[in-house]
Amino acid sequence: MLLSSLLTLCLMVPAAVTDQTAQRLQVHMMTDEADAVLAILSKREAGEAIAESDWQRVFNSEGYRRLKKREESMQRLFEDAEFKKFVLSQELLPRTPALRRTLSQWKLADMNVPARLALAYLPNQAHIRATIYPVIKPRTNSFVFDVQTDPAIFLYLDPEISREKFENTVAHELHHIGFGTACPSPATKKWIAQQPAPVQEAAKWIGAFGEGFAMLAAAGGADVHPHAVSKQADRERWDRDVANFTKDQQDLDLFFRKILSGELTQEKADEQAFTYFGEQGPWYTVGWKMAVTIEKAYGRQRLIETMCDRTTLFSTYNSAAGKLDASGDRLPRWSDQTIKALGISKMP
Repeated sequence: MLLSSLLTLCLMVPAAVTDQTAQRLQVHMMTDEADAVLAILSKREAGEAIAESDWQRVFNSEGYRRLKKREESMQRLFEDAEFKKFVLSQELLPRTPALRRTLSQWKLADMNVPARLALAYLPNQAHIRATIYPVIKPRTNSFVFDVQTDPAIFLYLDPEISREKFENTVAHELHHIGFGTACPSPATKKWIAQQPAPVQEAAKWIGAFGEGFAMLAAAGGADVHPHAVSKQADRERWDRDVANFTKDQQDLDLFFRKILSGELTQEKADEQAFTYFGEQGPWYTVGWKMAVTIEKAYGRQRLIETMCDRTTLFSTYNSAAGKLDASGDRLPRWSDQTIKALGISKMP
């Protein structure tokens, strides 16, 4: 879009709306851990001595302290001496220039951009508060921590990840955080809590489709490819997996029917459910396809309402799929058996 068009659009947005949105967002990036580690690596490059104050800068950084707290909460050893060995390792030193360039690029990201993408797919009562920590650490995983009290998103500083992909990942995780502040609705929670154990278990795992909803939110719309800013290999993998939508949806329908009939115990259901995560498995692809279908048929507001009231997700999707059938894309349906077993008709 041309700059003039953007300026015109901004002038059309009432100030009150902009202010209300800002009040719902408290998102910032903290890079002190990565900065401190890179300072030591730069000294290593230059052959300079590393002072105790350099290490204290690392260990006293907010990012390091919260990272250590998280690892300890997972019963994982995270000792300063071991982290020193990692920073002084011969394997890490050659990666310094790439790490430095990547952090510089990520710092250019405006955290309001992914935050607003996430907020656009959340109900009006939702809010997002989080700190994003790009970190240099031994493990290459990324994760969310302390969601209930002080939400944090830790992202492994990966030179393979562009600034645009970094923003996309942040938007995905921020949607999860914002979703948890407003969904499911109080009425839905109350209804689920009153149901038999199999219905409660099914409702719990319906929530896993939130991965697909977050993919849609992070992309920015139903007509944007979820991996538009990803590496080509990731985009091709997604396309292959989405092509299996019919099979995956039917597999999940059977999974829910087995839960609701009592054939799967909670332990077995949980075990099977985790296999649907994968790198970006059916919880992502089927969830995304359902969300896109509902938005295209009924609009974003209806989708948001359905996302928050997970008990009507399957029936709303079925109705949306029927509405879009005229386009020639015959989509699979959730079985009447699944919908009936969930007792949706009894929902107030």
